[in-house]
Amino acid sequence: MMSLLGRPDVDAGEVFVNFNQNITSLAVATSGGYSLYSLGSVDSTLDKIYHTKSDELFLIERLFESSLVAIVSQRAPRKLKVCHFKKQSEICNYSYANTILAVKLNRERLIVCLEESLYIHNIQDMKVVHTIRDTPCNQQGLCALSSSSEHCYLAYPGSVTAGEVQIFDAINLHAKTMIPAHDTPLAALAFSPSGTEIATASERGTVIRVFSSQDGSRLFELRRGLKRCVSIVSLSFSTCAEYLVSSSNTETVHIFRLDRSATESAEGHGGKQSSDDWMGYSFFRFLSKTVTSYLPTQVTDVFSQGRAFASVTLPEAGVRRMCAITTIQKQLRLLVASQDGYLYVYSIPTVEGAECQLIKRHDLRLEDHYAMDIKGLNSGVSIGGAAGVPPGGGVAGGAGAGGSAVDAKSVAAVSVGDKPGGSYASAVKGDEPAGPSSSSA
Repeated sequence: MMSLLGRPDVDAGEVFVNFNQNITSLAVATSGGYSLYSLGSVDSTLDKIYHTKSDELFLIERLFESSLVAIVSQRAPRKLKVCHFKKQSEICNYSYANTILAVKLNRERLIVCLEESLYIHNIQDMKVVHTIRDTPCNQQGLCALSSSSEHCYLAYPGSVTAGEVQIFDAINLHAKTMIPAHDTPLAALAFSPSGTEIATASERGTVIRVFSSQDGSRLFELRRGLKRCVSIVSLSFSTCAEYLVSSSNTETVHIFRLDRSATESAEGHGGKQSSDDWMGYSFFRFLSKTVTSYLPTQVTDVFSQGRAFASVTLPEAGVRRMCAITTIQKQLRLLVASQDGYLYVYSIPTVEGAECQLIKRHDLRLEDHYAMDIKGLNSGVSIGGAAGVPPGGGVAGGAGAGGSAVDAKSVAAVSVGDKPGGSYASAVKGDEPAGPSSSSA
C-alpha cells in the first residue's frame, strides 16, 4: 500500500490522497473531512462511497474494500482511531508516546510507525503482539507492509547513512533478512502484491532496485534517469505484478516493465531467445548479460539497468503524487492521484516507448456524490482551476502538529463503540464490504 508520508509534504498540497491495498478505492482527506471513492468505473465517473466531516487528517488507511479505516488527525497526532465508517462508529483508539508517522494494515496485522519504533497489532483483536524498538531514526515514517497474508512482511530502514532494508516477518515475529539496497539512505519502499518482492529507491533517486524479500537477492535494476537526482515519493507494483511505477518531485511518472520471461528463458534454455524477442525489451536484457562480462564494472552497471517502458508528463513539477497500476473493467490503467486535488487516469501502451493516453481527469475537491470529469465539462470552466471549483483547504501538518496529543509512556488502548469481534471480524475478513453510502457524520 501507498501513502504520502514525508511530513513537510502535507503543507505543500491541498489534499491527502491514498489508495487502498488492492487499488480498488481512493481515500481523500481535506481540511473539512474525508471521502472514500470506488475506482471500479473510473474511466467515466468516480463514485463516492462515503464522506464525513472530521478534524483535519494527515493519515488515513482503508482495509481493502472493507468498512474499516484507520485515521490519525492533526489535532491528536499521537492517537490512532480505527473506525467502522459504514456504521459511523469508532471501534477503538490507541495512543502512543510520540507522533504517528505511518499506519499500514492488511488482514492479519496493523503497523504503527513512530520515529524510532514500530508497533505490530493483531488486527483481529487490535492487541499489540510485538514492538520493534530503537530503530534507526526514521523521521519520514518510511515503511511498507505486504498486503499478502501468506507473506506478511514488514520493511523499514536499517540505517540512517546507507540504504539498508530490514525485512521482518510480521506473523512469526522475527527478523527475516537485511538487504543492502543502496549506498545512500532510503526514500521509498513497496512490496509486490504477493509480498515476495520489494522495490527500493534511495535519496539519490536515479536507480530503482527490486529484490526478493525472502532471500534478499537482486532481481531487477531500473534506471529512472542519468542527468539529475530527484526525490522519489511513490513506488508501486501493478496489481498484476508485471509493472512498477514511480513518481517523484518532477513532472514525470515512469513505468517499468518487469520482464521476468527474459531471465527465465535464458536460464531455462541456455540463453536462447525466441525470434519475437530480438527487437524488443527481452533482447536488450539478454544482450546486456552477454556483453557486460567484457566491460568495466562502472559501465556494465549502467548498461544492464532497465529503462522506463513508458512515461507520463504531468502539468507541473513539485506536486506530490501517488501512482498505481491496476486492471479496471479488463483494461490496464495508470492512476495518478495528486495532492493538488486531481486524479488522472491513463491507458498503458502495449509497445515499449509509446505514449500513455489520458482518459480522464477527475477533480477530487468537488462535494458531489461523484467527482466530475473536468475534461468533459461544457460550462466553460477552464482546467486550470477556475470559478465554481471550491478551493481545497491546506492540510497543515508535521511531527508534533496539533495540541491534544496524548502524552503516554507506552501504548494504551481504549475500546469504544463496536469492540473487536462480531461485525469487526467480518469486516477484517472481507465478509462485510461497504456498499455505496451518501451519509455524513
